Amino acid sequence: MKTLIQVDTFGAVDADNDDLLLECFEDHEAFTGVTDRSRFLVVGKKGSGKTAIFKRMLTTKRSNYFCFGHTFSDYPWHHHDLQARAGIPNFDKFTHSWKYLILLTASKIILNYDHSLPFDQVSMDLMVKVEKFIVDTYGTRDPDVTQIFTPSKTLKLKPHFDLDWKILKAGISPENVPMNELPAIVQELNSNLLDCAIKCLNPDNEYYICFDQLDLGFDPTSDDYKNRLIGLLLAARDINIAARNAKKNLFVAVFLRDDIYETLHFEDKNKITENFLSLIEWDTPRTNKTLKSLMEKRFKVVMGGNPTWNDVFDETKEMPGHQSKYQHILDRTYLRPRDIIKFTNSVLRQYQAREKGRSVSAGMFENIDLHNARTEYSGYLINELDDEIHKHLPHYEKLVELLRAIGVWQFTFADFEKQYDANSDFQQKETAKTILQELYEFSLIGFYRPGGRGYGGSEYVFKYKEPKTRFDPQAVRFRIHPGLIEVFGLKRFTVGAAEADSGDQGMEEILKSIKQE
Repeated sequence: MKTLIQVDTFGAVDADNDDLLLECFEDHEAFTGVTDRSRFLVVGKKGSGKTAIFKRMLTTKRSNYFCFGHTFSDYPWHHHDLQARAGIPNFDKFTHSWKYLILLTASKIILNYDHSLPFDQVSMDLMVKVEKFIVDTYGTRDPDVTQIFTPSKTLKLKPHFDLDWKILKAGISPENVPMNELPAIVQELNSNLLDCAIKCLNPDNEYYICFDQLDLGFDPTSDDYKNRLIGLLLAARDINIAARNAKKNLFVAVFLRDDIYETLHFEDKNKITENFLSLIEWDTPRTNKTLKSLMEKRFKVVMGGNPTWNDVFDETKEMPGHQSKYQHILDRTYLRPRDIIKFTNSVLRQYQAREKGRSVSAGMFENIDLHNARTEYSGYLINELDDEIHKHLPHYEKLVELLRAIGVWQFTFADFEKQYDANSDFQQKETAKTILQELYEFSLIGFYRPGGRGYGGSEYVFKYKEPKTRFDPQAVRFRIHPGLIEVFGLKRFTVGAAEADSGDQGMEEILKSIKQE
């Protein structure tokens, strides 16, 4: 078993670059919701584990399991957007173009990857029909799905499918339909493709089509962007229901950031939220999954043996405020895997720097290591928030400066209003309360909720812990997220207080004990 001095890292915060991701995968309830085909929409904060589930789905290897993953870093959206159907509600205008893409993907799996097909005479006849349509249209039985809406392609519909040819414009042949005419016939074409694909699928096999990285190019002001996402959700729901009714194991899964999902508004959103959505959470009453368990898997892989959290962190000595080290770290995260990985890596570096000057190794992370790691971690956290928030709030940096100007991590509404009144950037544009609400929506601040009224004890409420709790406009006391204290240069006491809180007092005790050693 390695010692902490010999460890390089506990992994990367970015799922795309984390070599330990699959080896240390945690079977979250959201993952189970996809694999048992009960919940197709996986929603969570950036860094909460969506891409980890997506990658696990793609890398699962079984003879009766097939999964195709879509990411859209270089997808020709301008071609896709041309497929919007006119004359129907905006939220539904991309639904059929998404269905076409999904059904083409299913056809690729049927024709190229599932060698158990055809499994009967009906599936053989339909596979021939699907193959001829795809080869005649795209020149190959395994087309590049990012190019299926390219205008240079022409759809060869006849004699492969039975459509109402009267819907085609005069002069257009069913054997040679321009791609820009697809919206006129896509509903009937999808109906034919869906019937063929569903009947071709082997009922003993599992088929998954997954969509990730949909936040690339996110623009909260773009109605087309929002309608495009809504269309995907509606298309996935409809195809999943059709597959379930046919008793076939085809499932479309969508992975989406929670802040983006909140910007979408459409008729069936509540039905999808209640029946088909899994929210990725850690260390909340709504899940039995913890970040401690996630890190313990990493400790085992990196160090060997079977180390637990208490073998790595010395929990026999409390942190200031009588906190465990785990709770101290947890309070400075947004309850995301990437946050605790980053904090633990920062602690590791501080521990290794401290151990170089000691003749006898402590062998475990001490309080002083966590304290010294907070500055590096706090800088990381504000950069993470900047990536997520700046598109929603163009004036985000000015909001941050208001918090810096307050100078303390706990403040009253009067304290904030004083800084607001002194800042001309916000005069006559927003009120102090609306700014506090914006800060709360992204969990930069929490508001104080007194005990009683069924809530239990008094506490500070943060949106990332209670996603359904709305901002209280009557709140008078607030707290800045503890992970931002160092990067904002905040003092650990309330405005007007004479003494620092137990956090600073406790830190003096830590430093004193280190000197005595």
